[in-house]
Amino acid sequence: MADRGLEGTALPLEVRARLAELELELSEGDITQKGYEKKRSKLIGAYLPQPPTANGAAVVRCRLQHSEGAPGRALHSGNIGVCDIREAAVRERAASTAGNRPLFYFRFGVDQALPPERRAPVTPASSTRYHRRRSSGSRDERYRSDVHTEAVQAALAKHKERKMAVPMPSKRRSLVVQTSMDAYTPPDTSSGSEDEGSVQGDSQGTPTSSQGSINMEHWISQAIHGSTTSTTSSSSTQSGGSGAAHRLADVMAQTHIENHSAPPDVTTYTSEHSIQVERPQGSTTSRTAPKYGNAELMETGDGVPVSSRVSAKIQQLVNTLKRPKRPPLREFFVDDFEELLEVQQPDPNQPKPEGAQMLAVRGEQLGVVTNWPPSLEAALQRWGTISPKAPCLTTMDTNGKPLYILTYGKLWTRSMKVAYNILHKLGTKQEPMVRPGDRVALVFPNNDPAASMVAFYGCLLAEVVPVPIEVPLTRKDAGSQQIGFLLGSCGVTVALTSDACHKGLPKSPTGEIPQFKGWPKLLWFVTESKHLSKPPRDWFPHIKDANNDTAYIEYKTCKDGSVLGVTVTRIALLTHCQALTQACGYTEAETIVNVLDFKKDVGLWHGILTSVMNMMHVISIPYALMKVNPLSWIQKVCQYKAKVACVKSRDMHWALVAHRDQRDINLSSLRMLIVADGANPWSISSCDAFLNVFQSKGLRQEVICPCASSPEALTVAIRRPTDDSNQPPGRGVLSMHGLTYGVIRVDSEEKLSVLTVQDVGLVMPGAIMCSVKPDGIPQLCRTDEIGELCVCAIATGTSYYGLSGMTKNTFEVFPVTSSGAPVSEYPFVRTGLLGFVGPGGLVFVVGKMDGLMVVSGRRHNADDIVATALAVEPMKFVYRGRIAVFSVTVLHDERIVIVAEQRPDSTEEDSFQWMSRVLQAIDSIHQVGVYCLALVPANTLPKTPLGGIHLSETKQLFLEGSLHPCNVLMCPHTCVTNLPKPRQKQPEIGPASVMVGNLVSGKRIAQASGRDLGQIEDNDQARKFLFLSEVLQWRAQTTPDHVLYTLLNCRGAIASSLTCVQLHKRAEKIAVMLLERGHLQDGDHVALVYPPGIDLIAAFYGCLYAGCVPITVRPPHPQNIATTLPTVKMIVEVSRSACLMTTQLICKLLRSREAAAAVDVRAWPPILDTDDLPKKRPAQIYKPSNPDTLAYLDFSVSTTGMLAGVKMCHAATSAFCRSIKLQCELYPSREVAICLDPYCGLGFVLWCLCSVYSGHQSILIPPSELETNPALWLLAVSQYKVRDTFCSYSVMELCTKGLGSQTESLKARGLDLSRVRTCVVVAEERPRIALTQSFSKLFKDLGLHPRAVSTSFGCRVNLAICLQPSLM
Repeated sequence: MADRGLEGTALPLEVRARLAELELELSEGDITQKGYEKKRSKLIGAYLPQPPTANGAAVVRCRLQHSEGAPGRALHSGNIGVCDIREAAVRERAASTAGNRPLFYFRFGVDQALPPERRAPVTPASSTRYHRRRSSGSRDERYRSDVHTEAVQAALAKHKERKMAVPMPSKRRSLVVQTSMDAYTPPDTSSGSEDEGSVQGDSQGTPTSSQGSINMEHWISQAIHGSTTSTTSSSSTQSGGSGAAHRLADVMAQTHIENHSAPPDVTTYTSEHSIQVERPQGSTTSRTAPKYGNAELMETGDGVPVSSRVSAKIQQLVNTLKRPKRPPLREFFVDDFEELLEVQQPDPNQPKPEGAQMLAVRGEQLGVVTNWPPSLEAALQRWGTISPKAPCLTTMDTNGKPLYILTYGKLWTRSMKVAYNILHKLGTKQEPMVRPGDRVALVFPNNDPAASMVAFYGCLLAEVVPVPIEVPLTRKDAGSQQIGFLLGSCGVTVALTSDACHKGLPKSPTGEIPQFKGWPKLLWFVTESKHLSKPPRDWFPHIKDANNDTAYIEYKTCKDGSVLGVTVTRIALLTHCQALTQACGYTEAETIVNVLDFKKDVGLWHGILTSVMNMMHVISIPYALMKVNPLSWIQKVCQYKAKVACVKSRDMHWALVAHRDQRDINLSSLRMLIVADGANPWSISSCDAFLNVFQSKGLRQEVICPCASSPEALTVAIRRPTDDSNQPPGRGVLSMHGLTYGVIRVDSEEKLSVLTVQDVGLVMPGAIMCSVKPDGIPQLCRTDEIGELCVCAIATGTSYYGLSGMTKNTFEVFPVTSSGAPVSEYPFVRTGLLGFVGPGGLVFVVGKMDGLMVVSGRRHNADDIVATALAVEPMKFVYRGRIAVFSVTVLHDERIVIVAEQRPDSTEEDSFQWMSRVLQAIDSIHQVGVYCLALVPANTLPKTPLGGIHLSETKQLFLEGSLHPCNVLMCPHTCVTNLPKPRQKQPEIGPASVMVGNLVSGKRIAQASGRDLGQIEDNDQARKFLFLSEVLQWRAQTTPDHVLYTLLNCRGAIASSLTCVQLHKRAEKIAVMLLERGHLQDGDHVALVYPPGIDLIAAFYGCLYAGCVPITVRPPHPQNIATTLPTVKMIVEVSRSACLMTTQLICKLLRSREAAAAVDVRAWPPILDTDDLPKKRPAQIYKPSNPDTLAYLDFSVSTTGMLAGVKMCHAATSAFCRSIKLQCELYPSREVAICLDPYCGLGFVLWCLCSVYSGHQSILIPPSELETNPALWLLAVSQYKVRDTFCSYSVMELCTKGLGSQTESLKARGLDLSRVRTCVVVAEERPRIALTQSFSKLFKDLGLHPRAVSTSFGCRVNLAICLQPSLM
């Protein structure tokens, strides 16, 4: 056994006293773990004989394994004995860190919930063994947290593999346990060990050790895991002292402790899903020994002085362990947030699908036409040589006149020229910049389809992959950064553009195109013929048959704003053109009017690709012309006798609005009006209205052909043109209530809550379609069930470029039947469309996956909500129908948010009436509440390149609080229906809940409270004083040279510092000045107008010494006196300050000419300059007669301009400082970095008060200095090896934005944040979760632990309701 080396040896009292001092130094961080081990071994090495090595002597670990499977190292023989002080402190520190790990979503005080001496420390080695014993792989329920994402698990896995862990933070904490917690304490048993070689003798020699081990095992199993299954370690392989509390207390007080283990490194995670917990290693023996650890001996020291702090802690530990055992707490750590919420009970009357399982629907066979070209390039070559003068594309100017006519001959020759120059004129002959197969960006404006078309076919001829994107107008375009990410992932280095577009791009002062945010470095290449070299006569592009090489990449914007690249192969491109030709009945020389975007989707497929295959003539209508003249596309149909037109329902709607009964309109030439957004179920209203108006103008009903498409599946379905006018299109009236449950129920049109949908035609030729359940495995839906449409065909996209995981989930889907049998051996592609296949094989679409919002288990589509909102008098209130609908997560459920642009001429009263009617309409039609309805000024929402609302950017602005609405109507009471359960008082003790460190009885938290401030360490001398002024005087006498404050400048150098006695003397001089020069009396208010620094602190305590009430005021900004000085004047007047103290520089500023223009400088109270202080001391220092008298005033200005002041008495100030000291474990040996504004709230308390009360050193960093040196704060934290730091959101945002690209250089400069234990954001506003997550991820590579960053929570009258302690 491990204590055999000390059986006959007793350590002298001097050695034990020195060991106690060493432990104290280690716990306060004065020495390192390595230094402690070295000094301790040197002290006790002479008293320990060498143990035998062949008799199975126990081997204990010196260091914890940092990663799973890492070999442990054994202690030297001289390290096996240690006094009880070391053991108690190790257990205390392990408990204070390990005890608060499981419930990581409770922010505060879990340490107080469980007595520290009864917790098992978390160690990498032990948790690894425990994980191996529980091989079932099931996730422990106690660690469930819906507020953490996969990024947290990825961070856990990364820290699991980290070789060097963050140093174990040394924590000191009170061991006094509240009396209200007595009934909840776990059983008192001794710690067990996993070391078989050290426990066999114990198990036999101590009859009660087995019982004690079983009790501890049972408690851990019940409390931690919430089950009755214990670990496989039996009592025969476990050790411990007695199961009784008094026997364990005796063991803890022994001199000869058998096992010594290093402090557990809880900063290293070992499991991806949960934090494993095991009992602390160490075994004890029941043999009697002299109890040198007795409290009386420790206090007297038997003639040897010993620290009273340590003796008090040991006595508290012994007293706690002697308490009688309590029954185990069931589910002690299990208090999932979901259990506190009302569970939505399913509606027993909800409709359920009843039909048979659907069958996959096959489209018509793709016909083989003899004259179809083998590739699209071959088609271009054919028409360019056979019919070079045939018109291919006609572009229009903003006046509606033809701007340019591109013939097939010009398209062929210019495309060849572009192909030649791409391959041979970029780079050198040996190192060309672009090779076949490389990706290039196509950046062309929407009013220049001809140049874009030439560049696109030039890329195809050069076998280069074009990536058409939008033109970046500014460096901060909505979604531009995500486009840049796509270009970077595609390896794009060259961007093809036109001359006019190149000239219109943003330029730097030197005339160069700047690198857009998030974009790779690009070479901009102009494709106009005058800038290109003519290819040699012997050069000819290699035209081959269509194959599986990538033809082009079409970008797609996801729901979250990310941009993906959908790759389309050459064979898919050709097959898609053939399918469209067959479905639409295209013939040569037909004219088609295209209003759509020619760079993607239907506009690209019909207007650029299929048109060339069939030698069609395309009339392209730019978006700028549509804004000026919405009827322009109809006029061009009439002018060119066009057979086909490609439009969206919005174009039909605005044409109706602009229609003025023009007589010269004749639409009889149209045989096909393709509605590109036919997948939007609400497009039927535009189609019906358009038909009603223009049917008299020659428009036939069968001409309107809605289609459904997606970037992944290309054209999904399209209604075929027919000559039979008697055959009506497919139409269905569906119950909106049924659709929310994913069920098809036919209803009558008389009801309001119905959705009328039209068919989008038949499945494409050569394709197979089915509908699968949107969630879970892709199982076929029933015939009366809504699902996601999936397509199996050659003419689809093949992958998301560079994203194999997402590609597998979207492009490689194998639908299965209810029995699990696959539908086909070929993979299907998810279309992202929600719908069903109706009678006759007609396809119906009711929504999109990207617009799906699941609220309380019911599905709602964003398009449906938009349509309902716009139906409530939109023209009077919504600017140009610009409205966005999305969902945000609140209390584990999605909530609907509506944002619309308000017309400039709308009044606030009218807007609120409209918003109220919108809420009523949505509630009655959709039976769902709206969480927030916000109106913003016109033209303020982020736009897409074609003028629509950028949905993801709008949602991001809403979440960041940067939307700046002019009218808001929040209705959380109507939509948040799963509020926490009502408070319930239970007659008996029920399942415990842990929150803010307090145990309460009942099914739900009835109240939450922190630790009682009255029960604090006896060594806290500051609590003996009622006033901060007395604490400062005491520190000036006892520790005069101890540094309290250190102020850094913008270069990181020490600008000034203050010791206890220096602060005391300066405060005395300021008090004399207030009394003699200011002629003030006790109780007078004094405004302190100082920049962040030492002077502000000294002035504050000078006021306290003189009996005055200080008010800290932010000084006016020298460059913005006109707007900042009135705030200073208002605070001074409202606070009724009798005097104003400041520096000489600010004093001149207050009386300057610029100040006189802003305020009446004659109305200032007397201004005292503290740069020149008197030499003498005051006759006496003021001492308040009552702790409830006023200490200081805390003024702040809200974002709305409201000035609020809070009175703080001396008792509240001292109590506040005491609570912060206890919560943050502040001691004189601590160093805390503070980067906050010191004028109000918690920032003022941390800057001016806490160091004087707690005695720690505050490293002060003015936030304004970060404007010139953003790395100042983090460099200071690294340089001074600070473990605790406080900052503001503005500081964190400045570091995130200013240092985002400098992490590597900072690492090279030696910046190391691995020592940071707590980084608390002092938030006096909403929590900015995205910012803190970005900060944690950005500086993770510099050693910042993800659990170190936290946020304080408070309000104006209670500055720190919750303040995050260390979780590491």
